[in-house]
Amino acid sequence: MTETGPAISIKGKAFEENELLFDTLDIQIEAGHWTCLLGPSGVGKSTLLRLLAGLETHVTFEGTITASDAQEVASRVSYMAQSDLLLPWATIGENICLGAKLRGETIHKNKRAAIIEQVGLGDHIDKYPSELSGGQRQRAALARTLMEDTPIVLLDEPFSALDAKTKFQMQELVAETLRGKTLLLVTHDPGEAVRLCHRIYILNRHELHVARHLQPPFPKDHKDEAVFALQNELLAQIRGTEQ
Repeated sequence: MTETGPAISIKGKAFEENELLFDTLDIQIEAGHWTCLLGPSGVGKSTLLRLLAGLETHVTFEGTITASDAQEVASRVSYMAQSDLLLPWATIGENICLGAKLRGETIHKNKRAAIIEQVGLGDHIDKYPSELSGGQRQRAALARTLMEDTPIVLLDEPFSALDAKTKFQMQELVAETLRGKTLLLVTHDPGEAVRLCHRIYILNRHELHVARHLQPPFPKDHKDEAVFALQNELLAQIRGTEQ
């Protein structure tokens, strides 16, 4: 995975059934870096990802979504939704290669085998989604995303179903595998945001502000006292926006 992603700018307003969802939205996603949308449920974080991916949102958006290289954004996106969206009639191996199959491209079996091993599902490649746990299904969805070599990656709570140990392992794998990609991460977890992201936005109902702009290295050590302090700082800011 070598193609570096462009910077992306999102500016405008969004309405849901004539009710204001976002006012004066201004998000700057840095080229080749991780940007985070952090906030409570129901404020539109997932909606923003779907807007970037060019998917149906039931939202009226008045504004612009532009890339620094002037090319279309939606056609160059890998998108991992909160739901794993695995096809129940396809094996895990088939699900992971779904994008290539739909595009009529050659399936790179060696690459697939390597990624499946990396996410810890090597013994499950011929199983069906119904035979896997929730955490295993989420790792399969993550593997499917890692198979796509796009410059822009959108991740919606990609580690939420994982136990603590597996979560840290997958965070490190994704951080390394997607290095150089332009990535937008949605999460409720301030610790995850601090570990992985260069820029963190806190999103609340109608409001958005930049909470932090962090410096490398990434991913950060979760045992680092500075990481813990930043996590508490973000929690305080989130509580402040909810008042």
